[in-house]
Amino acid sequence: MDFYETVNTRKSVRAYDSRPVDEEVLERILKAARGSPSAKNLQPWHFIVVRNQAKRTVLAEGTWAKFLRESPVVIVGCGNRKDSPHWSTVDTTIALQTLVLAATAEGLGTCWVGSFSQEKVKECLGIPKEWDVVCLISVGYERGKKDLTRTLAGGAKRKKMGDIVSYDEF
Repeated sequence: MDFYETVNTRKSVRAYDSRPVDEEVLERILKAARGSPSAKNLQPWHFIVVRNQAKRTVLAEGTWAKFLRESPVVIVGCGNRKDSPHWSTVDTTIALQTLVLAATAEGLGTCWVGSFSQEKVKECLGIPKEWDVVCLISVGYERGKKDLTRTLAGGAKRKKMGDIVSYDEF
């Protein structure tokens, strides 16, 4: 899949089948994230790959996160605010977006999840205090039929370029 096809076919997947994610595929998407840029090359991120059902159930306690129970993998992106107080969240988010695009190119579905309790996730996964949970990313193979209408139409409806882009001033 070329880059623009990857960008245009990426969507939020909230229903997964039970197939496990192949170890080699998972390794490739994590390596892609590792290659992301960061301020001063600090790489202030840490990714926790959660496969354990009991832990995924805890992660799924967020109001909009129930589907994490069935996602075969949840990647928890953490940023180290001690090492990079100003940029850890931005840098970790950049790495997570790279991970999401790599997963899409591998034929996997993903979904960004911001519906979680920082304290509960940190307690469940033993995350040290200087680390912030930035986001949870579900990863797996989409359950059900592909929505060809949406795919052929170029994805979800997007705002017009003139509504989101200006040149030299707002």
